[in-house]
Amino acid sequence: MRNVTKDNITDVFMGYMGDDVNPRLREVMGSLVSHLHAFAKEVNLTHAEWEQGIAFLERTGDISDKERHEFVLLSDVLGLSSLVDMINTQSEGTSSSVLGPFHISGAPPLDIGGDMKGRFEGPVLLSEGIVKDTDGEPIEGATVDIWQTAPNGLYSSQDPDQDTYSFHGLQTTGPDGRYAFTSVKPVEYEVPTDGPIGEFFEACGRHAWRPSHLHFIVKADGFKSLVTEVFPDDDPYLDKDTVFGVRDDLVMSYQQMPAGSFPDGFALSGQVDEAYLRVDFDLVLVKG
Repeated sequence: MRNVTKDNITDVFMGYMGDDVNPRLREVMGSLVSHLHAFAKEVNLTHAEWEQGIAFLERTGDISDKERHEFVLLSDVLGLSSLVDMINTQSEGTSSSVLGPFHISGAPPLDIGGDMKGRFEGPVLLSEGIVKDTDGEPIEGATVDIWQTAPNGLYSSQDPDQDTYSFHGLQTTGPDGRYAFTSVKPVEYEVPTDGPIGEFFEACGRHAWRPSHLHFIVKADGFKSLVTEVFPDDDPYLDKDTVFGVRDDLVMSYQQMPAGSFPDGFALSGQVDEAYLRVDFDLVLVKG
Protein backbone atom coordinates (compact mmCIF):
# COMPACT_ATOMS: atom_id res chain seq x y z
CA MET A 1 0.00 0.00 0.00
CA ARG A 2 1.57 3.25 -1.14
CA ASN A 3 -1.11 5.63 0.06
CA VAL A 4 -1.17 4.95 3.82
CA THR A 5 -3.11 7.56 5.77
CA LYS A 6 -4.12 8.03 9.37
CA ASP A 7 -7.60 6.92 8.41
CA ASN A 8 -6.65 3.63 6.73
CA ILE A 9 -3.47 2.58 8.52
CA THR A 10 -5.30 0.14 10.83
CA ASP A 11 -6.91 -1.62 7.87
CA VAL A 12 -3.56 -1.67 6.07
CA PHE A 13 -1.94 -3.32 9.09
CA MET A 14 -4.57 -6.05 9.10
CA GLY A 15 -4.14 -6.51 5.35
CA TYR A 16 -0.45 -7.24 5.85
CA MET A 17 -1.23 -10.30 7.99
CA GLY A 18 -0.93 -13.65 6.23
CA ASP A 19 -3.87 -15.86 5.36
CA ASP A 20 -2.63 -18.71 7.55
CA VAL A 21 -2.21 -16.63 10.73
CA ASN A 22 -3.65 -18.21 13.88
CA PRO A 23 -7.23 -16.85 14.19
CA ARG A 24 -6.80 -15.95 17.85
CA LEU A 25 -3.57 -14.08 17.09
CA ARG A 26 -5.35 -12.21 14.32
CA GLU A 27 -8.16 -11.25 16.71
CA VAL A 28 -5.86 -10.13 19.53
CA MET A 29 -3.37 -8.25 17.37
CA GLY A 30 -6.12 -6.62 15.34
CA SER A 31 -7.83 -5.35 18.47
CA LEU A 32 -4.55 -4.24 20.05
CA VAL A 33 -3.43 -2.25 17.03
CA SER A 34 -6.89 -0.80 16.50
CA HIS A 35 -6.94 0.52 20.08
CA LEU A 36 -3.34 1.78 19.85
CA HIS A 37 -4.07 3.69 16.66
CA ALA A 38 -7.32 5.08 18.07
CA PHE A 39 -5.51 6.15 21.26
CA ALA A 40 -2.79 7.99 19.31
CA LYS A 41 -5.40 9.83 17.26
CA GLU A 42 -7.63 10.61 20.23
CA VAL A 43 -4.86 12.32 22.23
CA ASN A 44 -2.98 13.72 19.20
CA LEU A 45 0.16 11.95 20.39
CA THR A 46 3.29 14.03 19.74
CA HIS A 47 6.72 12.78 18.66
CA ALA A 48 8.15 13.82 22.03
CA GLU A 49 5.46 11.92 23.93
CA TRP A 50 5.97 8.83 21.75
CA GLU A 51 9.73 8.97 22.34
CA GLN A 52 9.17 9.35 26.08
CA GLY A 53 6.92 6.30 26.08
CA ILE A 54 9.44 4.20 24.15
CA ALA A 55 12.22 5.29 26.52
CA PHE A 56 10.04 4.31 29.50
CA LEU A 57 9.53 0.81 28.08
CA GLU A 58 13.26 0.49 27.33
CA ARG A 59 14.11 1.39 30.95
CA THR A 60 11.51 -1.12 32.13
CA GLY A 61 13.29 -3.81 30.15
CA ASP A 62 16.75 -2.70 31.26
CA ILE A 63 15.94 -3.01 34.98
CA SER A 64 14.23 -6.39 34.63
CA ASP A 65 16.06 -9.63 35.35
CA LYS A 66 15.26 -13.14 36.61
CA GLU A 67 14.43 -11.76 40.07
CA ARG A 68 12.90 -8.39 39.19
CA HIS A 69 10.00 -8.42 36.74
CA GLU A 70 9.33 -4.75 36.08
CA PHE A 71 6.98 -5.46 33.17
CA VAL A 72 4.81 -7.59 35.46
CA LEU A 73 4.81 -4.73 37.96
CA LEU A 74 3.84 -2.31 35.19
CA SER A 75 0.93 -4.56 34.28
CA ASP A 76 -0.04 -4.69 37.96
CA VAL A 77 -0.06 -0.94 38.58
CA LEU A 78 -1.98 -0.27 35.36
CA GLY A 79 -4.70 -2.64 36.56
CA LEU A 80 -4.19 -4.99 33.61
CA SER A 81 -3.13 -7.96 35.74
CA SER A 82 -6.20 -7.65 37.93
CA LEU A 83 -8.48 -7.13 34.95
CA VAL A 84 -7.23 -10.34 33.34
CA ASP A 85 -7.81 -12.13 36.66
CA MET A 86 -11.36 -10.84 36.90
CA ILE A 87 -12.14 -11.73 33.29
CA ASN A 88 -11.02 -15.31 33.91
CA THR A 89 -12.27 -15.83 37.49
CA GLN A 90 -14.89 -18.51 38.01
CA SER A 91 -17.47 -16.84 40.22
CA GLU A 92 -18.35 -20.01 42.12
CA GLY A 93 -14.79 -20.52 43.39
CA THR A 94 -12.37 -18.37 45.37
CA SER A 95 -11.49 -15.24 43.39
CA SER A 96 -8.11 -15.07 41.79
CA SER A 97 -5.79 -12.14 42.38
CA VAL A 98 -2.46 -10.91 41.05
CA LEU A 99 0.57 -13.20 41.07
CA GLY A 100 2.88 -10.23 41.50
CA PRO A 101 6.50 -10.01 40.37
CA PHE A 102 8.12 -11.70 43.38
CA HIS A 103 7.00 -15.34 43.29
CA ILE A 104 9.82 -17.90 43.31
CA SER A 105 9.18 -21.34 41.85
CA GLY A 106 10.38 -24.49 43.55
CA ALA A 107 9.43 -23.68 47.15
CA PRO A 108 10.56 -26.39 49.60
CA PRO A 109 8.00 -28.84 51.04
CA LEU A 110 6.34 -27.61 54.23
CA ASP A 111 4.64 -30.13 56.50
CA ILE A 112 1.03 -29.50 57.50
CA GLY A 113 1.47 -27.41 60.64
CA GLY A 114 4.97 -26.39 59.55
CA ASP A 115 6.59 -23.06 60.36
CA MET A 116 7.76 -20.25 58.05
CA LYS A 117 8.49 -17.68 60.78
CA GLY A 118 11.86 -19.07 61.74
CA ARG A 119 14.23 -16.54 63.27
CA PHE A 120 12.16 -13.48 62.40
CA GLU A 121 10.56 -11.26 65.02
CA GLY A 122 6.92 -10.23 64.94
CA PRO A 123 3.48 -11.49 65.95
CA VAL A 124 3.00 -15.21 65.39
CA LEU A 125 0.31 -15.96 62.81
CA LEU A 126 -1.41 -19.34 62.66
CA SER A 127 -3.12 -19.82 59.31
CA GLU A 128 -5.18 -22.80 58.21
CA GLY A 129 -8.11 -23.78 56.07
CA ILE A 130 -9.58 -26.41 53.78
CA VAL A 131 -8.98 -26.75 50.06
CA LYS A 132 -12.35 -27.86 48.74
CA ASP A 133 -14.51 -28.02 45.64
CA THR A 134 -17.62 -25.98 44.94
CA ASP A 135 -19.77 -28.67 46.59
CA GLY A 136 -17.83 -28.23 49.82
CA GLU A 137 -15.95 -31.53 49.55
CA PRO A 138 -12.29 -31.48 50.64
CA ILE A 139 -9.69 -32.08 47.93
CA GLU A 140 -6.93 -34.55 48.69
CA GLY A 141 -3.54 -34.12 47.03
CA ALA A 142 -3.88 -30.40 46.32
CA THR A 143 -0.61 -28.47 46.37
CA VAL A 144 -0.67 -25.13 48.17
CA ASP A 145 2.24 -22.82 47.32
CA ILE A 146 2.46 -20.14 50.04
CA TRP A 147 4.61 -17.01 50.20
CA GLN A 148 4.70 -13.56 51.79
CA THR A 149 6.95 -10.68 52.77
CA ALA A 150 9.23 -10.64 55.77
CA PRO A 151 8.47 -8.17 58.62
CA ASN A 152 10.63 -5.56 56.86
CA GLY A 153 8.15 -5.53 53.96
CA LEU A 154 10.52 -7.26 51.52
CA TYR A 155 10.20 -10.55 49.68
CA SER A 156 13.20 -12.85 49.75
CA SER A 157 14.00 -12.07 46.11
CA GLN A 158 14.38 -8.38 47.09
CA ASP A 159 16.40 -8.88 50.25
CA PRO A 160 19.99 -10.21 50.31
CA ASP A 161 19.69 -10.81 54.07
CA GLN A 162 16.97 -13.44 53.55
CA ASP A 163 17.46 -17.00 52.36
CA THR A 164 16.18 -17.73 48.85
CA TYR A 165 13.04 -19.47 50.10
CA SER A 166 12.47 -17.41 53.22
CA PHE A 167 8.69 -17.19 53.85
CA HIS A 168 7.98 -19.71 51.08
CA GLY A 169 6.52 -23.18 51.50
CA LEU A 170 4.69 -25.88 49.55
CA GLN A 171 2.09 -28.06 51.27
CA THR A 172 0.14 -31.05 49.98
CA THR A 173 -3.27 -31.70 51.44
CA GLY A 174 -4.37 -35.02 52.91
CA PRO A 175 -7.85 -36.60 52.80
CA ASP A 176 -9.24 -33.75 54.92
CA GLY A 177 -8.04 -31.12 52.41
CA ARG A 178 -6.38 -29.15 55.18
CA TYR A 179 -3.46 -26.78 54.88
CA ALA A 180 -1.96 -25.24 58.02
CA PHE A 181 1.19 -23.32 58.86
CA THR A 182 2.63 -20.69 61.15
CA SER A 183 4.34 -17.52 60.06
CA VAL A 184 4.73 -13.92 61.12
CA LYS A 185 1.98 -11.37 60.53
CA PRO A 186 2.48 -9.89 57.02
CA VAL A 187 2.89 -6.12 56.75
CA GLU A 188 1.78 -3.56 54.20
CA TYR A 189 4.58 -2.48 51.87
CA GLU A 190 5.47 -0.29 48.91
CA VAL A 191 6.14 -1.89 45.56
CA PRO A 192 9.59 -0.94 44.18
CA THR A 193 9.82 2.72 43.25
CA ASP A 194 13.53 2.91 42.33
CA GLY A 195 12.85 2.25 38.63
CA PRO A 196 10.44 3.29 35.87
CA ILE A 197 7.38 2.40 37.96
CA GLY A 198 8.50 4.93 40.56
CA GLU A 199 8.59 7.57 37.82
CA PHE A 200 5.08 6.51 36.82
CA PHE A 201 3.79 6.92 40.38
CA GLU A 202 5.38 10.35 40.74
CA ALA A 203 4.00 11.58 37.41
CA CYS A 204 0.49 10.34 38.23
CA GLY A 205 0.45 11.52 41.86
CA ARG A 206 -0.10 7.96 43.10
CA HIS A 207 1.18 6.07 46.14
CA ALA A 208 2.96 2.72 45.87
CA TRP A 209 1.43 0.91 48.86
CA ARG A 210 -0.11 -2.55 48.97
CA PRO A 211 -2.16 -3.90 51.89
CA SER A 212 -0.59 -6.79 53.77
CA HIS A 213 -1.48 -10.22 52.42
CA LEU A 214 -0.69 -13.90 52.08
CA HIS A 215 -0.13 -15.36 48.60
CA PHE A 216 -1.39 -18.76 47.44
CA ILE A 217 -1.13 -20.85 44.29
CA VAL A 218 -3.37 -23.90 44.61
CA LYS A 219 -3.34 -26.78 42.13
CA ALA A 220 -5.14 -30.14 42.05
CA ASP A 221 -5.80 -32.74 39.37
CA GLY A 222 -9.14 -32.17 37.70
CA PHE A 223 -9.42 -28.56 38.89
CA LYS A 224 -8.50 -25.15 37.54
CA SER A 225 -5.42 -23.71 39.21
CA LEU A 226 -5.98 -20.78 41.56
CA VAL A 227 -3.59 -17.85 42.01
CA THR A 228 -4.77 -15.59 44.80
CA GLU A 229 -3.98 -13.61 47.94
CA VAL A 230 -5.91 -12.83 51.11
CA PHE A 231 -6.05 -9.56 53.03
CA PRO A 232 -6.87 -8.63 56.65
CA ASP A 233 -9.96 -6.47 57.10
CA ASP A 234 -8.16 -3.91 59.28
CA ASP A 235 -5.38 -2.98 56.84
CA PRO A 236 -5.16 0.79 56.12
CA TYR A 237 -4.56 0.18 52.40
CA LEU A 238 -7.38 -2.32 51.87
CA ASP A 239 -9.42 0.20 49.85
CA LYS A 240 -6.50 1.67 47.90
CA ASP A 241 -4.31 -1.23 46.83
CA THR A 242 -1.96 0.15 44.19
CA VAL A 243 -2.20 -3.04 42.11
CA PHE A 244 -6.00 -3.42 42.43
CA GLY A 245 -5.79 -6.93 43.90
CA VAL A 246 -8.46 -6.82 46.63
CA ARG A 247 -11.77 -8.69 46.17
CA ASP A 248 -14.60 -8.92 48.70
CA ASP A 249 -14.24 -12.68 49.16
CA LEU A 250 -10.47 -12.39 49.74
CA VAL A 251 -10.85 -10.24 52.85
CA MET A 252 -10.41 -12.14 56.12
CA SER A 253 -10.21 -11.33 59.83
CA TYR A 254 -7.38 -12.02 62.23
CA GLN A 255 -8.55 -13.52 65.50
CA GLN A 256 -6.66 -12.34 68.57
CA MET A 257 -5.89 -15.53 70.51
CA PRO A 258 -4.98 -15.47 74.22
CA ALA A 259 -1.69 -16.67 75.64
CA GLY A 260 -1.71 -20.35 76.49
CA SER A 261 -4.20 -21.32 73.79
CA PHE A 262 -1.78 -22.35 71.04
CA PRO A 263 -2.94 -25.74 69.70
CA ASP A 264 -1.12 -29.03 69.26
CA GLY A 265 -0.12 -30.34 65.86
CA PHE A 266 2.13 -27.47 64.80
CA ALA A 267 5.90 -27.17 64.61
CA LEU A 268 5.67 -24.32 67.14
CA SER A 269 3.37 -26.18 69.55
CA GLY A 270 4.69 -25.83 73.09
CA GLN A 271 6.89 -22.88 72.08
CA VAL A 272 4.33 -20.03 71.85
CA ASP A 273 3.58 -18.63 75.29
CA GLU A 274 2.33 -15.20 74.27
CA ALA A 275 -0.86 -14.10 72.52
CA TYR A 276 -0.93 -14.80 68.79
CA LEU A 277 -3.07 -14.27 65.68
CA ARG A 278 -5.15 -16.85 63.90
CA VAL A 279 -6.92 -16.89 60.55
CA ASP A 280 -9.09 -19.62 59.03
CA PHE A 281 -9.57 -19.26 55.29
CA ASP A 282 -10.90 -21.95 52.94
CA LEU A 283 -9.80 -22.09 49.31
CA VAL A 284 -12.42 -23.24 46.79
CA LEU A 285 -11.34 -24.71 43.44
CA VAL A 286 -13.47 -25.03 40.33
CA LYS A 287 -13.48 -28.26 38.34
CA GLY A 288 -11.99 -27.98 34.90
